[in-house]
Amino acid sequence: MTLTPAKARIYNRTPAEEKLVERDKEMVPVVLVRAMFILCVCVLIIVSYARLTDRPLSATAPTVEEVPIVTERLVRIYGELNGSARVLDVDGNVIATFAQDEGGFIAGVSRVLERERGAVGAMASDPIRVVRFADGRIGLRDDLTDFRAELVGFGADNEAAFARLLEE
Repeated sequence: MTLTPAKARIYNRTPAEEKLVERDKEMVPVVLVRAMFILCVCVLIIVSYARLTDRPLSATAPTVEEVPIVTERLVRIYGELNGSARVLDVDGNVIATFAQDEGGFIAGVSRVLERERGAVGAMASDPIRVVRFADGRIGLRDDLTDFRAELVGFGADNEAAFARLLEE
């Protein structure tokens, strides 16, 4: 509904302001708002049905009991804020050193471990297990905090960086 200039003055709007009000009403079409509402209701119905019927989770990674570990290595990860990282074995021997441009993900993992372990009072430099499963997936397992990470979800390059730690 467009106001005439006389009615716009009653509402203390200038004609220019009235044009802006009309433009703003058209920015999000009513059909789109209704469609988003219907989508939210449908999602709510589907999730409620799944919870009420105890439908099993289908998008979770297989557990260790389902897929055995074929290779495992204990490593200590030391990451810097600039993206460089150093990985040592449990005896203190250097396994790999990553420069600023190639160790960002590994340095990020070290920060996550530091935060997780700080919450339980453990040392950030304690070893973590890098594991390769029989199906080829690579993951991280921290026995101190029950932290688990399936590296396939972080991209092929990041998974390959940890795969390299298993091979060296």
